[in-house]
Amino acid sequence: MGERGYIVTYKEVDPLFVIDLKNPKNPYVLGQLKIPGYSDYLHPYDENHLIGIGKDTEVVTSNIEGEENIVLPKGMKMAIFDVSDVTKPKELHKVVIGDVGTSSEALYDHKAFLFNKKNGLLVLPISLAEIPEGVEDDRSYGENVFQGVFVYRVDLNKGFDLKGRVTHYSAEQVEQAEFHNYTQTIRRSLYMDDVLYTLSQEFIKANQLWSLKEIKADKL
Repeated sequence: MGERGYIVTYKEVDPLFVIDLKNPKNPYVLGQLKIPGYSDYLHPYDENHLIGIGKDTEVVTSNIEGEENIVLPKGMKMAIFDVSDVTKPKELHKVVIGDVGTSSEALYDHKAFLFNKKNGLLVLPISLAEIPEGVEDDRSYGENVFQGVFVYRVDLNKGFDLKGRVTHYSAEQVEQAEFHNYTQTIRRSLYMDDVLYTLSQEFIKANQLWSLKEIKADKL
C-alpha cells in the first residue's frame, strides 16, 4: 500500500509488522502489533486501515510444571487494524466465528473475499464448526453446523455487523448438519445493484443484498 508493506509472522502470537519500502534496497520495520492468533490474509480497507482474516488462538501450558507452551487453534478471526500511526499499529475491532474447525476458502484464495468499502459490504464463504455443549477438552474440534456465506456490513466505528447468511444446502440438510455434498459448497460471491449472487458447483442463487431474501436459485 503505497510506500508501506504489511506482513504477518506467527509462532505463538500474531505480530503485524509495518515496513517502510521507500528505499527498496533498505526496507525497515516502522512498528509492530502483537496479538493472539494470526492473519492468513490482509486486505486494504483504506490507506490507514486493514482487514485481516485468519484464526484465533490460545497459548496454554502443556505440563503441570508450566514449562512448555503450546498454541491451540480456536475459531476463525476477523479484525480491523489501524495503521494511522505506523509506529503503533492497533486492533480496532475483532470478531471470532465458530470454534476449532471453522474455515474459509478466503483464508488461502483472495478471490473468495468480496469487499466493497463504499457500501460496507463484506461477504465470506465459511464452513462453520461448533463444539457441542458439555465438551470441555481444549483440543476438541467442532462439528460442522453450517456452510455458506456470511454477509457483513463493515465500518470503522462499529466494526463487523453480521446481516445474515446464505447457503445452497436445503433446510433439511442444514437441520441434520449434512454438509458432505461439496458441489453445494458456496465458493464465490458477487453483487450487482441490490442483488447478491452466490455460486457453488451445483447452483447459482440470487438474494436481496441486505435483507438476504431469496429471489431465485438455478441449478447449473
